[in-house]
Amino acid sequence: MTVYWCERALLPDGVADGVVVHVEGRRIAAVERGERQGVVLEGLTVPGLANAHSHAFHRALRGATQAGKGDFWTWRDQMYDVAGVLDPDTYLDLARAVYAEMAMAGVTCVGEFHYLHHGPGGVPYDDPNQMGHALIQAAREAGLRIALLDTCYLTGGVGTALTGAQVRFGDGSAVGWAARAEELAAAYDGHEDVEIGAAIHSVRAVPPEQMGVVAEFSHRHAAPLHAHVSEQRAENAACVERYAATPVQLLHEHGALGPRSTAVHATHLTDVDIELLGQSRTHVCMCPTTERDLADGIGPARPLFERGSPITLGSDSHAVIDLFEEARAVELNERLASQKRGHWRAHELLNAATGAGHASLGFPDAGMLVPGAWADLVSVRLDSVRTAGATRETAVESVVFAATVADVHSVISGGRRIVESGRHELGEAGPMLNEAMGAIR
Repeated sequence: MTVYWCERALLPDGVADGVVVHVEGRRIAAVERGERQGVVLEGLTVPGLANAHSHAFHRALRGATQAGKGDFWTWRDQMYDVAGVLDPDTYLDLARAVYAEMAMAGVTCVGEFHYLHHGPGGVPYDDPNQMGHALIQAAREAGLRIALLDTCYLTGGVGTALTGAQVRFGDGSAVGWAARAEELAAAYDGHEDVEIGAAIHSVRAVPPEQMGVVAEFSHRHAAPLHAHVSEQRAENAACVERYAATPVQLLHEHGALGPRSTAVHATHLTDVDIELLGQSRTHVCMCPTTERDLADGIGPARPLFERGSPITLGSDSHAVIDLFEEARAVELNERLASQKRGHWRAHELLNAATGAGHASLGFPDAGMLVPGAWADLVSVRLDSVRTAGATRETAVESVVFAATVADVHSVISGGRRIVESGRHELGEAGPMLNEAMGAIR
């Protein structure tokens, strides 16, 4: 049993001072008010954050894609260059460093949208899930739980074949994808820190007649099912021209929406799309730092939420890894678009980064400081130049709208203290990232 004394903590009924959290193994055993004791966590302690949408290898693009002009499609060409050179060893090193960076930002669980499956030329490795195993190993070494969202990726665009680095993503058919995914799921059956989920990459990459196989995998395993949805107007136009339906409508028609599903981005939606997502209780993962980096647009987060879709957050391409920035950007983007303030309360945004995010990744018993939940505690300084002046009444607002990763000083993930005084247990993440990226350049 480990005892943590939180100077201030966010509990289900609000912020409280002097909270004692008893941790046994990976779980919270008890939460009570009490005097200073055990391991002291200063500032505001919140539940661990869930990064609900990640492509770990995209981290290698940070900075490198900021010269010149372009759009999503020109950025994608550079992404394929990185995808073309990774192997299981270099991917392990890169992902481990990326996940350590996430941990230092308060993330305790990651949803890895994984489609880089095979070797050069699309030739499977001796173990066809070797790249997936590398990602799971990386998360475990960095101290994170992982929902590995094994992604079906069959076509290079609507009605076009895979080309170039894309051939590393494909399994030939959804049936071929499912056979490999079933082996991966069997390998981690009973491992409580790993959730093997499924993903339909997009309507660009999975024809409608193949979607049902992926959805059935999710239903059979009661596992998360994620999909990129309507990130680009060009994607919508091609989908409507080919299928006379929007991406959301196609997913609905093929059983891919529902409470275990997540639509990632959902930027350019019709009113019908919003109703279908909301009424099906499909999660929607907003990735504002990536969406603004790629000039995608601003999605209708509040209308989706009000129609029934829980909102989650992801750092996606990792242009920035900071879930507080993602959270406040949801509100700040809507202010820019509407010229009005106050669309979201700070508590709603923090729930998107915690409870809702964990649930969307298959860990509904995380993201809250209550007995029986995963022992994920993140302590954020309230005395930095960004957060100084916060009171008990304004602590959540100060963290959501002003804190950055630099204010995260302690992270306990599943009962394991992985960050202390802002330093990861593996060492300095910066040099780890430099070394991993240097090996693939």
